[in-house]
Amino acid sequence: AAAAGLAGLAVMAWPAKPALPLTAGPDVSLYSPQAIARGRLVAAAGDCVVCHTAPGGAPNAGGFALETPFGTVYSTNITPDHDTGIGRWSFAAFDRAMRQGIHQDGRQLYPAFPYTAFAKLTDADMQALYGYLMSQPAVASTPPETRLAFPYNLRPMIAGWNLLFHDAAPYTPDPDYSLEWNRGAYLVQGAGHCAACHSPRNALGAEKGGLDYLAGGEAEGWTAPPLNRLADGKLPWTREGLTQYLRTGYSPRHGVAAGPMAPVIHGLAELPESDVRAIATYLMDLPKPAGAVQANAAAQAVGTQAAADPAPVAAAPAPLSPPAPFADQSGQVRNAKGERLYQNACAACHEAGSGPTLFGAKPLLGLNTNLHAATPDNLIQVILHGIQAPANDELGYMPGFKDSLDDRQVADLIEYLRERFAPEEKHWPVDMKMISTLREHAP
Repeated sequence: AAAAGLAGLAVMAWPAKPALPLTAGPDVSLYSPQAIARGRLVAAAGDCVVCHTAPGGAPNAGGFALETPFGTVYSTNITPDHDTGIGRWSFAAFDRAMRQGIHQDGRQLYPAFPYTAFAKLTDADMQALYGYLMSQPAVASTPPETRLAFPYNLRPMIAGWNLLFHDAAPYTPDPDYSLEWNRGAYLVQGAGHCAACHSPRNALGAEKGGLDYLAGGEAEGWTAPPLNRLADGKLPWTREGLTQYLRTGYSPRHGVAAGPMAPVIHGLAELPESDVRAIATYLMDLPKPAGAVQANAAAQAVGTQAAADPAPVAAAPAPLSPPAPFADQSGQVRNAKGERLYQNACAACHEAGSGPTLFGAKPLLGLNTNLHAATPDNLIQVILHGIQAPANDELGYMPGFKDSLDDRQVADLIEYLRERFAPEEKHWPVDMKMISTLREHAP
């Protein structure tokens, strides 16, 4: 550790990285339609447009505010505009930024930009992505400048961070596992950068590895659930069920994609089904790979087994019988305030067997992952802000109750929902401050 620290100090003491020359812009006609199409899929897998588009702004024109523990980082303009975008960047400059986190002008990029994952892209995918971005409409837009407080504003320090936490080597396939498993690992670890949200981070903001890899994290005020125990969790996933969820944003056995996950589903929906299945194969194999033989056997077996979850997006499984009345020994309903709020605001859409599906999918709360989570953060977000932009139009939307329920009512409602639909779980302590904070947090 001492040697690494001294080496990091030495790296930080080096002069700023050299700027790479600007060019007149690439001749996009040199890229074949097939290469551009391949680049579009790489961009979709990486959700470039999600983080590089400000609310109401032009796609990829930058300005999206990324909230981090170290301050707000604004995304850059990655359209081919010559003055405010990357239109004059050479491929060498683009490749260096994606793999090493160094701007064309030599500045260190903050790792809020997940170059730690993009470094795993193959050369062919990197070239295709460059060609695709350079073929898109140029937009003149200057995003706000990122200004972090001292000492985080000292960008040369990131060179030391990179020395400690960044491996710039591309993904190397593991010959012990199937092609499908390796494809899934490449997408999850690389372009998909799933660990950016779904892995916890250390005090310096680096993703934790080992058994903490994909063990759950935070993203934009939402809790990103663990992905490394999907097959043996309290509500186990199946490979087919996970594939359906990643393609449609809905699983009858787990719920609807919301918050930052909804736009991820938009990107995954553009990928070939084989890629999404590969992602599911890899994730279902965590935390410890089952081995090449088992992985190959699973890949072959999926062609013959029936889907565990129904295929239609808006279809629901057989209704669950309503939970037992929520009453104490005297017959009085426990949490009567929460019960009334549920009946008035939620039951029409969520009560099993209570009537027709009103707005697309009808998720059963007894199976909803958020109600079985360690914290109520995601449930509070959905209650307050609803689902205004569903992952799939067929899912319908959910209205938010930010303007009709106060903090105390939200607390009563989440307590009731947890006690009724996840009675085996520990009681959530009520945090009124958290509810108030999430109320002001724009989804």
